[in-house]
Amino acid sequence: MQVHELRAPKGSRKKKRIVGRGPGSGRGKTSGRGHTGQKSRPGRAVLLGSEGGQMPLIRRLPKVGFRSKRPVIYQLVKLGSLSRFKEGAMVDAQILKDNGLIKNIYKPFKILGDGEIKNAITVSAYSFSKSAAEKLKKAGCKYKTIDKKAVLKSAAKKE
Repeated sequence: MQVHELRAPKGSRKKKRIVGRGPGSGRGKTSGRGHTGQKSRPGRAVLLGSEGGQMPLIRRLPKVGFRSKRPVIYQLVKLGSLSRFKEGAMVDAQILKDNGLIKNIYKPFKILGDGEIKNAITVSAYSFSKSAAEKLKKAGCKYKTIDKKAVLKSAAKKE
């Protein structure tokens, strides 16, 4: 048997139905779509959510909440991971990046209260959880929040 002699198995290739070619074809005139109207036209028949003249469900329900198109997504740093720094160390975005605790120094990061800290260090971050702030105070650490707008302005000046 040669390549040019190969045939597809019977029934594996279905013929496409040709419509709209006159009354003799059996699929002329309305082309199998019944008579006139919205559903007989080509393209999308009825829009999704359309309910005729009735007010659509999506418009009957009240609007709820608000979702920002640009939400602030914090990089999270656990307090226990700050215990690796020595007494009196100054911990900021660059040091956290160098130690692999955050991925990007230009995106905001938040210190969470998971874990314990014993060394008195100075931490600067965009935000602190309540429990993290309490634990830092108890350990004798200094902490300050970074002003986001000031950082954005300084980054814009560098460019």
